[in-house]
Amino acid sequence: MTRDALLITVTGKDQPGISARMAASLHKSGAELLDVEQVVVHGRLILHWLICLDDSSATDVLKDLLWEAKALGLELDFQMVARDQVPQAQVPQRWAVTLVAKRLGADLLAVTAAAAADAGFNIDRIETLSSGGLASVELLLSGDAAADARGLKDALLRAESSMPVDIALQREGLLRRSKRLVVMDMDSTLIQQEVIDEIARIHGVYDEVASVTERAMQGEIPFNSALAERVKLLAGAPESVFQQVLETIQLTPGAEHFVQVLQGLGYKTAVVSGGFIQVAEPLARRLGLDYAFANQLEVVGGKLTGRLVGPVVDKQRKGDLLESMAQAERISLEQVIAIGDGANDLEMLDRAGLGIAFNAKKVVQEQADTSINQHDLSAVLYLLGIRDSDVQAVA
Repeated sequence: MTRDALLITVTGKDQPGISARMAASLHKSGAELLDVEQVVVHGRLILHWLICLDDSSATDVLKDLLWEAKALGLELDFQMVARDQVPQAQVPQRWAVTLVAKRLGADLLAVTAAAAADAGFNIDRIETLSSGGLASVELLLSGDAAADARGLKDALLRAESSMPVDIALQREGLLRRSKRLVVMDMDSTLIQQEVIDEIARIHGVYDEVASVTERAMQGEIPFNSALAERVKLLAGAPESVFQQVLETIQLTPGAEHFVQVLQGLGYKTAVVSGGFIQVAEPLARRLGLDYAFANQLEVVGGKLTGRLVGPVVDKQRKGDLLESMAQAERISLEQVIAIGDGANDLEMLDRAGLGIAFNAKKVVQEQADTSINQHDLSAVLYLLGIRDSDVQAVA
Protein backbone atom coordinates (compact mmCIF):
# COMPACT_ATOMS: atom_id res chain seq x y z
CA MET A 1 0.00 0.00 0.00
CA THR A 2 1.48 3.35 -1.03
CA ARG A 3 2.11 5.79 1.76
CA ASP A 4 1.94 9.35 0.46
CA ALA A 5 2.70 12.60 2.24
CA LEU A 6 0.07 15.21 2.92
CA LEU A 7 0.98 18.87 3.40
CA ILE A 8 -1.70 20.60 5.47
CA THR A 9 -1.75 24.39 5.89
CA VAL A 10 -3.98 26.05 8.48
CA THR A 11 -4.40 29.82 8.61
CA GLY A 12 -6.54 32.26 10.58
CA LYS A 13 -6.83 34.10 13.88
CA ASP A 14 -4.65 32.55 16.55
CA GLN A 15 -6.25 31.24 19.74
CA PRO A 16 -5.41 28.71 22.46
CA GLY A 17 -5.94 25.03 21.65
CA ILE A 18 -5.53 25.02 17.87
CA SER A 19 -2.40 22.88 17.76
CA ALA A 20 -3.75 20.55 20.45
CA ARG A 21 -6.99 19.83 18.60
CA MET A 22 -5.28 19.38 15.24
CA ALA A 23 -2.67 17.07 16.75
CA ALA A 24 -5.36 15.00 18.45
CA SER A 25 -7.10 14.44 15.09
CA LEU A 26 -3.83 13.38 13.49
CA HIS A 27 -3.07 11.03 16.36
CA LYS A 28 -6.43 9.26 15.96
CA SER A 29 -5.64 8.64 12.29
CA GLY A 30 -2.27 7.06 13.06
CA ALA A 31 -0.48 9.64 10.87
CA GLU A 32 3.31 9.70 10.83
CA LEU A 33 4.57 13.24 11.49
CA LEU A 34 7.34 14.24 9.08
CA ASP A 35 7.54 17.96 9.84
CA VAL A 36 5.63 20.74 11.59
CA GLU A 37 6.01 24.50 11.65
CA GLN A 38 3.95 27.24 13.28
CA VAL A 39 4.30 31.01 12.97
CA VAL A 40 2.14 33.73 14.51
CA VAL A 41 2.36 37.26 13.10
CA HIS A 42 0.24 39.99 14.74
CA GLY A 43 -2.24 37.41 15.94
CA ARG A 44 -2.51 35.60 12.60
CA LEU A 45 -1.58 31.91 12.63
CA ILE A 46 0.15 29.93 9.89
CA LEU A 47 0.46 26.24 10.80
CA HIS A 48 1.95 23.56 8.54
CA TRP A 49 1.77 19.81 9.12
CA LEU A 50 3.62 17.40 6.83
CA ILE A 51 2.32 13.90 7.56
CA CYS A 52 2.50 10.47 6.01
CA LEU A 53 -0.50 8.12 5.94
CA ASP A 54 -2.13 5.33 3.96
CA ASP A 55 -4.12 6.33 0.88
CA SER A 56 -7.17 4.66 2.39
CA SER A 57 -7.19 6.96 5.42
CA ALA A 58 -6.45 10.27 3.70
CA THR A 59 -10.11 11.15 3.09
CA ASP A 60 -11.13 10.49 6.69
CA VAL A 61 -8.20 12.51 8.05
CA LEU A 62 -9.06 15.48 5.88
CA LYS A 63 -12.71 15.34 6.89
CA ASP A 64 -11.74 15.43 10.58
CA LEU A 65 -9.29 18.28 10.07
CA LEU A 66 -11.71 20.32 7.97
CA TRP A 67 -14.34 19.90 10.69
CA GLU A 68 -11.90 21.06 13.38
CA ALA A 69 -10.79 24.02 11.24
CA LYS A 70 -14.38 25.11 10.64
CA ALA A 71 -15.20 24.84 14.34
CA LEU A 72 -12.19 27.05 15.14
CA GLY A 73 -12.93 29.61 12.42
CA LEU A 74 -9.82 28.70 10.42
CA GLU A 75 -9.07 28.04 6.79
CA LEU A 76 -7.46 24.75 5.79
CA ASP A 77 -5.66 23.88 2.57
CA PHE A 78 -3.90 20.65 1.64
CA GLN A 79 -1.65 19.18 -1.00
CA MET A 80 -0.81 15.54 -1.65
CA VAL A 81 2.90 14.92 -2.15
CA ALA A 82 4.35 11.68 -3.49
CA ARG A 83 6.57 10.11 -0.84
CA ASP A 84 9.53 10.04 -3.19
CA GLN A 85 9.18 13.82 -3.57
CA VAL A 86 9.47 14.51 0.14
CA PRO A 87 12.96 15.96 0.78
CA GLN A 88 15.21 13.60 2.70
CA ALA A 89 16.29 14.74 6.11
CA GLN A 90 19.58 16.60 6.01
CA VAL A 91 21.54 18.99 8.17
CA PRO A 92 21.28 22.40 6.48
CA GLN A 93 23.53 25.38 6.97
CA ARG A 94 21.78 27.62 9.47
CA TRP A 95 22.80 31.23 10.05
CA ALA A 96 21.45 34.17 12.02
CA VAL A 97 21.68 37.69 10.62
CA THR A 98 21.15 40.47 13.15
CA LEU A 99 20.51 44.05 12.06
CA VAL A 100 20.97 46.85 14.62
CA ALA A 101 20.45 50.53 13.87
CA LYS A 102 18.85 53.67 15.24
CA ARG A 103 16.12 53.12 12.68
CA LEU A 104 15.48 50.09 10.48
CA GLY A 105 13.65 50.63 7.23
CA ALA A 106 12.46 48.32 4.49
CA ASP A 107 15.54 49.26 2.46
CA LEU A 108 17.83 47.54 4.97
CA LEU A 109 15.68 44.43 5.00
CA ALA A 110 15.56 44.41 1.21
CA VAL A 111 19.34 44.54 0.89
CA THR A 112 19.80 41.79 3.49
CA ALA A 113 17.15 39.54 1.93
CA ALA A 114 18.64 40.02 -1.54
CA ALA A 115 22.12 39.13 -0.25
CA ALA A 116 20.74 35.96 1.34
CA ALA A 117 18.94 34.94 -1.85
CA ASP A 118 21.99 35.63 -4.03
CA ALA A 119 24.08 33.40 -1.75
CA GLY A 120 21.56 30.56 -2.00
CA PHE A 121 19.90 30.91 1.42
CA ASN A 122 16.22 30.79 2.32
CA ILE A 123 14.80 33.03 5.04
CA ASP A 124 13.06 30.78 7.57
CA ARG A 125 12.02 33.51 9.96
CA ILE A 126 12.20 37.27 10.44
CA GLU A 127 11.64 38.60 13.94
CA THR A 128 11.83 42.02 15.57
CA LEU A 129 13.95 41.89 18.73
CA SER A 130 13.58 45.50 19.84
CA SER A 131 10.65 47.37 21.33
CA GLY A 132 12.12 50.85 21.74
CA GLY A 133 15.38 52.80 21.58
CA LEU A 134 17.64 50.99 19.15
CA ALA A 135 15.96 48.96 16.42
CA SER A 136 16.93 45.34 15.79
CA VAL A 137 15.66 42.60 13.52
CA GLU A 138 16.89 39.00 13.30
CA LEU A 139 16.69 36.84 10.19
CA LEU A 140 17.18 33.08 10.49
CA LEU A 141 18.54 31.57 7.26
CA SER A 142 18.98 28.05 6.02
CA GLY A 143 20.70 26.65 2.97
CA ASP A 144 22.08 23.43 1.57
CA ALA A 145 25.76 22.59 1.21
CA ALA A 146 26.00 24.69 -1.95
CA ALA A 147 24.88 27.91 -0.22
CA ASP A 148 27.73 30.44 -0.15
CA ALA A 149 28.24 31.66 3.43
CA ARG A 150 31.46 33.48 2.53
CA GLY A 151 29.73 35.30 -0.29
CA LEU A 152 26.88 36.22 2.05
CA LYS A 153 29.28 37.66 4.61
CA ASP A 154 31.07 39.74 1.96
CA ALA A 155 27.76 41.10 0.67
CA LEU A 156 26.63 42.01 4.18
CA LEU A 157 29.94 43.77 4.88
CA ARG A 158 29.47 45.85 1.74
CA ALA A 159 25.95 46.74 2.83
CA GLU A 160 27.13 47.63 6.31
CA SER A 161 29.81 49.97 4.96
CA SER A 162 27.33 51.89 2.82
CA MET A 163 24.32 52.05 5.16
CA PRO A 164 23.76 53.23 8.77
CA VAL A 165 23.44 49.74 10.22
CA ASP A 166 25.42 47.09 12.07
CA ILE A 167 25.03 43.61 10.61
CA ALA A 168 26.17 40.48 12.42
CA LEU A 169 26.31 37.06 10.74
CA GLN A 170 26.61 34.07 13.08
CA ARG A 171 26.10 30.34 12.80
CA GLU A 172 22.73 29.53 14.33
CA GLY A 173 22.76 26.68 16.81
CA LEU A 174 23.21 25.71 20.43
CA LEU A 175 26.64 27.32 20.76
CA ARG A 176 25.29 30.72 19.77
CA ARG A 177 22.65 30.52 22.48
CA SER A 178 24.79 28.89 25.18
CA LYS A 179 27.28 31.68 25.84
CA ARG A 180 28.11 31.90 29.54
CA LEU A 181 30.94 34.43 30.02
CA VAL A 182 31.27 38.01 28.73
CA VAL A 183 34.71 39.64 28.94
CA MET A 184 34.91 43.40 28.34
CA ASP A 185 37.71 45.88 27.88
CA MET A 186 37.35 48.87 30.21
CA ASP A 187 38.63 52.06 28.57
CA SER A 188 36.39 53.28 25.70
CA THR A 189 34.30 50.11 26.01
CA LEU A 190 32.80 49.69 29.46
CA ILE A 191 33.54 53.34 30.23
CA GLN A 192 33.75 56.31 27.90
CA GLN A 193 37.16 57.59 29.00
CA GLU A 194 40.77 56.38 28.97
CA VAL A 195 41.81 56.13 32.62
CA ILE A 196 45.46 56.99 32.07
CA ASP A 197 44.40 60.19 30.30
CA GLU A 198 42.18 61.14 33.22
CA ILE A 199 44.97 60.56 35.76
CA ALA A 200 47.36 62.54 33.59
CA ARG A 201 44.86 65.38 33.28
CA ILE A 202 44.49 65.62 37.06
CA HIS A 203 48.26 65.40 37.56
CA GLY A 204 48.95 68.09 34.94
CA VAL A 205 50.82 65.90 32.41
CA TYR A 206 48.05 65.22 29.90
CA ASP A 207 49.86 66.64 26.87
CA GLU A 208 53.01 64.61 27.55
CA VAL A 209 51.03 61.38 27.99
CA ALA A 210 48.94 62.11 24.89
CA SER A 211 52.12 62.56 22.85
CA VAL A 212 53.39 59.12 23.83
CA THR A 213 49.97 57.62 23.11
CA GLU A 214 49.98 59.11 19.62
CA ARG A 215 53.44 57.73 18.88
CA ALA A 216 52.30 54.29 20.04
CA MET A 217 49.22 54.47 17.80
CA GLN A 218 51.46 55.31 14.86
CA GLY A 219 53.47 52.17 15.58
CA GLU A 220 56.59 54.06 16.62
CA ILE A 221 56.64 52.52 20.12
CA PRO A 222 55.65 48.99 21.22
CA PHE A 223 52.67 48.80 23.61
CA ASN A 224 54.67 47.79 26.70
CA SER A 225 57.28 50.49 26.16
CA ALA A 226 54.63 53.13 25.58
CA LEU A 227 52.79 52.05 28.72
CA ALA A 228 55.96 52.21 30.83
CA GLU A 229 56.80 55.67 29.44
CA ARG A 230 53.33 57.03 30.18
CA VAL A 231 53.19 55.48 33.66
CA LYS A 232 56.55 57.10 34.46
CA LEU A 233 54.99 60.51 33.76
CA LEU A 234 52.45 59.84 36.53
CA ALA A 235 55.12 59.68 39.24
CA GLY A 236 54.31 61.88 42.22
CA ALA A 237 50.56 61.90 41.73
CA PRO A 238 48.72 61.41 45.05
CA GLU A 239 46.94 58.08 45.64
CA SER A 240 43.70 60.06 45.96
CA VAL A 241 43.79 60.51 42.17
CA PHE A 242 42.06 57.13 41.80
CA GLN A 243 39.00 58.33 43.73
CA GLN A 244 38.96 61.52 41.67
CA VAL A 245 38.94 59.48 38.47
CA LEU A 246 36.19 57.18 39.76
CA GLU A 247 34.04 60.25 40.45
CA THR A 248 34.51 61.62 36.92
CA ILE A 249 34.40 58.58 34.62
CA GLN A 250 31.16 57.82 32.81
CA LEU A 251 29.87 54.39 31.92
CA THR A 252 29.18 53.75 28.26
CA PRO A 253 25.44 54.15 27.52
CA GLY A 254 23.62 50.88 28.12
CA ALA A 255 26.46 49.39 30.19
CA GLU A 256 24.51 48.97 33.44
CA HIS A 257 21.47 47.58 31.64
CA PHE A 258 23.68 45.21 29.64
CA VAL A 259 25.40 43.82 32.74
CA GLN A 260 22.14 43.53 34.72
CA VAL A 261 20.46 41.56 31.92
CA LEU A 262 23.44 39.21 31.57
CA GLN A 263 23.54 38.60 35.31
CA GLY A 264 19.79 37.98 35.38
CA LEU A 265 20.27 35.33 32.69
CA GLY A 266 23.08 33.61 34.59
CA TYR A 267 26.09 34.91 32.64
CA LYS A 268 29.43 35.56 34.32
CA THR A 269 30.93 38.97 33.56
CA ALA A 270 34.48 40.30 33.59
CA VAL A 271 36.55 43.37 32.84
CA VAL A 272 40.07 42.82 31.50
CA SER A 273 41.91 46.07 30.98
CA GLY A 274 45.24 47.51 29.98
CA GLY A 275 44.28 50.29 32.38
CA PHE A 276 44.66 50.13 36.13
CA ILE A 277 43.23 47.80 38.77
CA GLN A 278 42.80 50.69 41.25
CA VAL A 279 39.95 51.88 38.99
CA ALA A 280 38.84 48.58 37.42
CA GLU A 281 38.25 46.83 40.75
CA PRO A 282 35.94 49.48 42.31
CA LEU A 283 34.11 49.69 38.97
CA ALA A 284 33.65 45.91 38.97
CA ARG A 285 32.26 46.02 42.52
CA ARG A 286 29.86 48.80 41.54
CA LEU A 287 28.51 46.76 38.60
CA GLY A 288 28.70 43.39 40.33
CA LEU A 289 31.17 41.91 37.82
CA ASP A 290 32.60 38.50 38.66
CA TYR A 291 36.19 39.19 37.57
CA ALA A 292 38.47 42.21 37.21
CA PHE A 293 42.02 42.20 35.84
CA ALA A 294 44.21 45.21 35.01
CA ASN A 295 47.67 46.66 35.52
CA GLN A 296 48.61 47.74 39.04
CA LEU A 297 50.26 51.12 39.61
CA GLU A 298 52.83 51.07 42.39
CA VAL A 299 52.01 53.37 45.32
CA VAL A 300 54.55 54.18 48.05
CA GLY A 301 53.95 56.67 50.83
CA GLY A 302 50.60 57.68 49.35
CA LYS A 303 52.07 58.64 45.97
CA LEU A 304 52.44 56.94 42.59
CA THR A 305 56.03 55.90 41.91
CA GLY A 306 55.74 55.85 38.12
CA ARG A 307 56.15 52.08 38.02
CA LEU A 308 53.90 49.03 37.61
CA VAL A 309 53.68 46.06 39.95
CA GLY A 310 53.28 42.55 38.55
CA PRO A 311 52.80 41.33 34.97
CA VAL A 312 51.67 43.79 32.31
CA VAL A 313 48.16 43.19 30.98
CA ASP A 314 49.01 43.42 27.30
CA LYS A 315 47.41 41.79 24.26
CA GLN A 316 48.81 38.33 24.99
CA ARG A 317 47.89 38.41 28.67
CA LYS A 318 44.33 39.49 27.85
CA GLY A 319 43.94 36.36 25.77
CA ASP A 320 45.51 34.19 28.48
CA LEU A 321 43.24 35.66 31.17
CA LEU A 322 40.18 34.98 29.02
CA GLU A 323 41.20 31.33 28.70
CA SER A 324 41.88 31.07 32.43
CA MET A 325 38.43 32.39 33.29
CA ALA A 326 36.82 29.96 30.86
CA GLN A 327 38.68 27.10 32.51
CA ALA A 328 37.67 28.33 35.97
CA GLU A 329 34.02 28.41 34.87
CA ARG A 330 34.41 25.00 33.18
CA ILE A 331 33.13 26.24 29.85
CA SER A 332 34.54 26.08 26.34
CA LEU A 333 36.00 29.13 24.59
CA GLU A 334 33.02 28.93 22.20
CA GLN A 335 30.86 29.96 25.15
CA VAL A 336 32.82 33.17 25.72
CA ILE A 337 32.08 36.63 24.30
CA ALA A 338 34.84 39.25 24.22
CA ILE A 339 34.21 42.96 23.60
CA GLY A 340 36.88 45.56 22.94
CA ASP A 341 37.94 48.51 20.83
CA GLY A 342 41.73 48.50 20.54
CA ALA A 343 44.52 46.49 18.94
CA ASN A 344 45.52 45.14 22.37
CA ASP A 345 42.08 43.47 22.53
CA LEU A 346 42.63 41.41 19.37
CA GLU A 347 44.00 38.34 21.14
CA MET A 348 40.99 37.95 23.41
CA LEU A 349 38.59 38.76 20.56
CA ASP A 350 40.23 36.03 18.49
CA ARG A 351 40.13 33.36 21.20
CA ALA A 352 36.50 33.97 22.22
CA GLY A 353 33.64 32.17 20.54
CA LEU A 354 32.30 35.60 19.60
CA GLY A 355 34.64 38.58 19.36
CA ILE A 356 32.91 41.95 19.07
CA ALA A 357 34.66 45.14 17.98
CA PHE A 358 32.83 47.90 19.84
CA ASN A 359 33.17 51.34 18.20
CA ALA A 360 36.62 50.08 17.39
CA LYS A 361 39.62 51.06 15.32
CA LYS A 362 39.47 49.92 11.70
CA VAL A 363 42.07 47.19 12.15
CA VAL A 364 40.02 45.71 15.01
CA GLN A 365 36.76 45.78 13.04
CA GLU A 366 38.48 44.02 10.14
CA GLN A 367 39.69 41.15 12.34
CA ALA A 368 36.82 40.71 14.82
CA ASP A 369 33.92 38.32 14.21
CA THR A 370 31.51 41.23 14.11
CA SER A 371 31.26 44.93 14.94
CA ILE A 372 28.88 47.19 16.83
CA ASN A 373 29.13 50.89 16.05
CA GLN A 374 26.05 51.98 17.98
CA HIS A 375 27.23 53.84 21.08
CA ASP A 376 25.20 51.57 23.34
CA LEU A 377 26.52 48.37 24.94
CA SER A 378 23.05 46.89 25.26
CA ALA A 379 23.06 46.44 21.46
CA VAL A 380 25.20 43.35 22.08
CA LEU A 381 22.15 41.63 23.61
CA TYR A 382 20.54 41.48 20.18
CA LEU A 383 23.52 39.54 18.81
CA LEU A 384 22.67 36.86 21.37
CA GLY A 385 19.11 36.67 20.08
CA ILE A 386 17.78 38.29 23.27
CA ARG A 387 14.54 40.20 22.67
CA ASP A 388 13.50 43.26 24.65
CA SER A 389 10.41 41.28 25.66
CA ASP A 390 12.68 38.56 27.12
CA VAL A 391 14.42 41.18 29.20
CA GLN A 392 11.14 42.63 30.47
CA ALA A 393 9.96 39.15 31.41
CA VAL A 394 12.94 38.53 33.73
CA ALA A 395 13.26 42.08 35.05
